Amino acid sequence: MSRYLAPRSRKVRVLATLGPASRSPDMIKTLFRAGADAFRVNMSHGSHEDHAKVIAAIREMEAEFNRPTTILVDLQGPKLRVGRFAESMVTLKPGATFVLDRDTAPGDATRVNLPHRELFMAMEEGARLLLDDGKLVLRVTTAEPDRIVTTVEVGGALSNNKGLNVPDVVVPMAALTDKDRKDLDFALEQDVDWIALSFVQRAEDVAEARRLIAGRAALLAKIEKPAAVERLDDILGIADAVMVARGDLGVELPPQSVPPLQKRIVETARRLGKPVVVATQMLESMIKSPSPTRAEVSDVATAVYDGADAIMLSAESAAGDWPEQSVSMMNAIADAVERDPGYHARVHFTETWPDPTTADALSEAAASIAQTVSAAAIVCFTISGSTARRVARERPAVPLMVLTPSRETARRLGLLWGVHAVRTRDVGSFEEMVAKAKRMALRHGIAKAGDAIIVMAGVPFGVAGSTNVLHVVKLVGDELTGFED
Repeated sequence: MSRYLAPRSRKVRVLATLGPASRSPDMIKTLFRAGADAFRVNMSHGSHEDHAKVIAAIREMEAEFNRPTTILVDLQGPKLRVGRFAESMVTLKPGATFVLDRDTAPGDATRVNLPHRELFMAMEEGARLLLDDGKLVLRVTTAEPDRIVTTVEVGGALSNNKGLNVPDVVVPMAALTDKDRKDLDFALEQDVDWIALSFVQRAEDVAEARRLIAGRAALLAKIEKPAAVERLDDILGIADAVMVARGDLGVELPPQSVPPLQKRIVETARRLGKPVVVATQMLESMIKSPSPTRAEVSDVATAVYDGADAIMLSAESAAGDWPEQSVSMMNAIADAVERDPGYHARVHFTETWPDPTTADALSEAAASIAQTVSAAAIVCFTISGSTARRVARERPAVPLMVLTPSRETARRLGLLWGVHAVRTRDVGSFEEMVAKAKRMALRHGIAKAGDAIIVMAGVPFGVAGSTNVLHVVKLVGDELTGFED
């Protein structure tokens, strides 16, 4: 095997969830070869022991393929559920009265326990309660400290511990449960790269998670509550990235509201230079079928055209019958979209105005100069990853190679659009910077002899956040030797 693996031909990243169908070391390698750039570990299922084995397998594969590989751990969050029934299941009829209370006795067709004290404190008359992913709808008629009396608007079968969504009320509960805190400690001990925070409602939820993480991983906020949409700018101001989690978002909002919200979230994140992931039901039919529906293909393509940084597979790769084919299909769709002659214009429908900083001005200039001089690639040196994020925000038409001495930075950049990250020794002089940029571009196959590349870095070298150099150089054939990486 070659020491260096060629970069992906596409720029949008593919995030694959691992689970019973895909957590073996051999299958993880198979998914990587099929196109997975990053892997999601879902803490809603499985034990810490199981997850530790999966994370170790990813790190072993990372060493074998000599490419920084991104691991995202997704915390379960405060999922609301009703209690249990004496007969395991009841049928709620439209127009009937149904009570949720704090009595722990098994329920029946008239009442059930609701083991979430915070809901009783926050509930309001007229609010909707959605049960079992929105299949049943209740309307609150009376809200008391120990009882919530409702009228059944949409009835049906309801069984033990089904999920509950409350779209009309901001519930005063922490985004991190006791389980989440234990899972977070485990994830940080495992040196994972990203933590995904579920059921975010306020910026304060993100701030609390950031305090606990203390810089040991990057933080992604999942937008799946109407309250989070209303506070999107504040949440993005604190989070490192955002996910359009369309599952619960589509339960708590009318389905027709989700597509424009997806575009709004993607656009807002792009303007702020924060990575944005589009997730949930992207190739849902491939859980059981070896091929997707045409509507699913169009859905994935839309996210790519909109300029999302990453697109995610959930049950398709975690528990489906066709995990490899799901990743291959997502890879093929993204590749086809990015080969469309109209793709570059479409991905720039969102205008990303630079902040009044030298780094932003140079990043914008790099993308423009690359087109003007027909450069083969942009190569940037970074310690923290901030330069890479600024350049990626411009969605340049050429590959973006990021050279960093930080293993953590190289891994975290795996969710960033267009980035091929390489961990390498830092440079100490302008001449060394130019020589290394040329050498690494040739070795990794993003440019060839005779091509021009654009080099970005900060002087003095080794100081984070000091990007102030943009240099255009031409490659010749004898620059592969003579220096250590």
